[in-house]
Amino acid sequence: MPHPCFELKKSKNDQFFFNLTAKNGQIIASSEMYNSKDAAENGIRSVKENAPNAETEDKTEESQAA
Repeated sequence: MPHPCFELKKSKNDQFFFNLTAKNGQIIASSEMYNSKDAAENGIRSVKENAPNAETEDKTEESQAA
């Protein structure tokens, strides 16, 4: 399987999720659980459409203050 790629999987409790893998095959992101395959596929489409515009929000300073 070529990388990077989205791997769509089914869990033991019959829910669906996906992993995003890097060029080296390592998992770099995992989705929430979805009740249907269609919903998981919609999640993949959403990541593909929205991720190029995603910004990084650095909250490391907030974590230390808590």
